[in-house]
Amino acid sequence: MSNRRDVLVLGAGGALGWAGLCAPVRAQEMSNTLPDLIDRSRQAVVAVGTFAATDSPRFSFRGTGFVVGDGRRIVTCSHVIPNPVEKDLMITVPAAGNASGQPQLRAVKLLRRDASRDLAILELADDKGALVGVLPLAEADGDQPVVREGSAVALMGYPIGTALGVTMATHRGTVAAITRAALPAPNANSLSDRAVRQLREGPMEFLQLDATAYPGNSGGPLLEIRTGKVVGIVNMVVLKGTRESALSAPSGISYAVPVKYVWPLLGK
Repeated sequence: MSNRRDVLVLGAGGALGWAGLCAPVRAQEMSNTLPDLIDRSRQAVVAVGTFAATDSPRFSFRGTGFVVGDGRRIVTCSHVIPNPVEKDLMITVPAAGNASGQPQLRAVKLLRRDASRDLAILELADDKGALVGVLPLAEADGDQPVVREGSAVALMGYPIGTALGVTMATHRGTVAAITRAALPAPNANSLSDRAVRQLREGPMEFLQLDATAYPGNSGGPLLEIRTGKVVGIVNMVVLKGTRESALSAPSGISYAVPVKYVWPLLGK
């Protein structure tokens, strides 16, 4: 009897020991994977803004976007784009995203906007050729979530905009929850028939994240670290108090629009 008890204790200890060994291995795999993912993805993450030769600075940063498809389309948030568009739209492409190896301003135009889901598609407006970096999108399968709760993710973008220079940053976290909420249009002027119809259809799906996003991250890609695919678009941050307090007192709760809402805009 005592021998059997000893075997059971040893077995339990062995199982616990194996689990303890596996956890550092998984953590090490994650730490090795994320830098590679950043290196592969940074060339496709752009700064979105407006341009006017008489302004100072001439490029006015408004948010983040990322390149998809054939290298000529950029996904961002609708609220990043002025409504109406009264100035030229521009993106700042990082040095890694240009054949010249230098940061570059490229003219873009608004191709499609879905204000009710706060999404917009931009397209290059010049003939200088496609951008060299694109990000793959996770495939949408009906109403099924494109990512599971608990999945490790990374959000990429330009937090705080030009306050710290137009420098891309990556924040790592997990999908804390998949929630549903109604997202009203930013103002009454953008309440199109389509927006009203979508609001009547009920709340839309959001990915709740435990990674902290900042003003400027809006429109940036949310990538699942395991697959390297875009599963969402960073959309809004729950702030404590005013917009400025995001620097001193971030809530740590951010949201992203699932990528399944982007597919219809790209496919039409």
